Amino acid sequence: MRRGLVAMAAAAAAILVGGTASAAQGAPMLVSHGDPFAGCAAGAESGTNYPGAEVEPSLTEDLLGHTVVGAFQQDRWSDGGAKGLVAVASADGGRHFTETPLPFTVCAPGGLPYERASDPWLSTGPDGTVYASGLVFDVRDANNGVVAAVSHDGGRTWTHTTRLIDDTQIEFGDDKNSVTADPVRPGTAYQVWDRLDTGPGNDGSRFLGPALLAVTHDFGASWSAPKVIVDTVANQQTIGNIVTVDPRTHTLYDVFDLITYTDPSANTVVSANISIVRSTDGGATWSAPRTVAPDTSITDVDPNTGAALRTANGIPEVAIDRLTGELYVAYEGTDFTAGAYDQAQLTHSTDGGATWSAPVRVNGAPKAEAFTPSVAVALDGTVAVSYYDLRDLRPGNTTTLPTRAWLTTSPRGGERFGAELALGPGFDLMQAPNAGGLFLGDYEGLVAGLDSVRTLFVATNSGQPDNRTDVFTESLPVGDDAGAAPAADRGPVAAQAMRVGARSHLRR
Repeated sequence: MRRGLVAMAAAAAAILVGGTASAAQGAPMLVSHGDPFAGCAAGAESGTNYPGAEVEPSLTEDLLGHTVVGAFQQDRWSDGGAKGLVAVASADGGRHFTETPLPFTVCAPGGLPYERASDPWLSTGPDGTVYASGLVFDVRDANNGVVAAVSHDGGRTWTHTTRLIDDTQIEFGDDKNSVTADPVRPGTAYQVWDRLDTGPGNDGSRFLGPALLAVTHDFGASWSAPKVIVDTVANQQTIGNIVTVDPRTHTLYDVFDLITYTDPSANTVVSANISIVRSTDGGATWSAPRTVAPDTSITDVDPNTGAALRTANGIPEVAIDRLTGELYVAYEGTDFTAGAYDQAQLTHSTDGGATWSAPVRVNGAPKAEAFTPSVAVALDGTVAVSYYDLRDLRPGNTTTLPTRAWLTTSPRGGERFGAELALGPGFDLMQAPNAGGLFLGDYEGLVAGLDSVRTLFVATNSGQPDNRTDVFTESLPVGDDAGAAPAADRGPVAAQAMRVGARSHLRR
């Protein structure tokens, strides 16, 4: 990393939070230990449970990388959600972690009276407050909603557990929540999610999926009543809403996938576009949606068997350069494969989301299926993207599904990604829980600080039916951009074939 950029990043950090930078670096570390919900039988009315299986990690840290907090689903069910969510916390830059169940389900001590939870999401405010979000629901009745909690001690304990929305009617389903702490306003955070409406009594007479927002200004002690920030027309939904905030202008952006179907059954897609809205008044009012890029993703499958993989197709990830305001969106797409299979793609905007660059392929193996990309931007502008791919799979192999996690970086602009770094050893994806497809999560964790990036990712364990997956973390230095390949050298852009694969409109 160039010394001039290090000095600039350090100065910016001092302005934002004060102090000096430090970050842990090393080999992948196992952070999921044991099974705190092993004795809990709630939610067993349907589906297959995968004991000991952790999936779908979220990750946050303070700007200096001292306090690191992750969360993930624990004991995943085949038909939606897990027994609960678990947080892991480190106060020494990721060298040691403690584990605490989040108080969101009946399986957790002092938890809310819900049977299952899903979609953990974390974010850290400039004062160190950690905000947690989760999706909760029952399988024996229609109860479902989005919940929140906060930690004032770096993720070791959680307080102010709050139901942001508490739906009890069968026609309403809340989904794909996220939380974002305001980077410059201590005590303020934003939660967004989509709320599906399938008509009175779930009679199928209508299908709507607007995006909702709730805000706290008192460190999570209370939240505003949810309000619609992206309305939808008939047979249309948002999904994958994530808010990011420009700390220079205090503009809020919400990025999501906007999907339109032919009819209220929501089975056949007419169009799908990764989209963005913005607010310049703290979330009081929002612009109309603007297209970021066509969603050209399809359902990911095992190329040799055709078995479905449940990945992040249709679920975009967003990050912002804190010094310039440049926006980045990572997503799965088939622009570089003529619609044949998904790869990790990235687009960026230098004008507040008004216009977007042509996508670049991020993953370095152009003939391999790549999926579930995450994106983060370090203070020197380095753009980091993590993802999985199937480059180790050989034709004819139908007994295992060799998979590997990767990380690659580009200088500011996100158009010159260099060498890839393998995140731990390869693993067999066939050992993963099957939840509408072999499932590691709709997203993985990735954060960037002063001079390093940290990942939180899932890998499988072979021959361990009671411990199919585990969660690992790894911190890596932000490197020099020497040897980075221009985006033009990473394959020609194929004609965009709007081939959106069938996807469940409820992604629990």
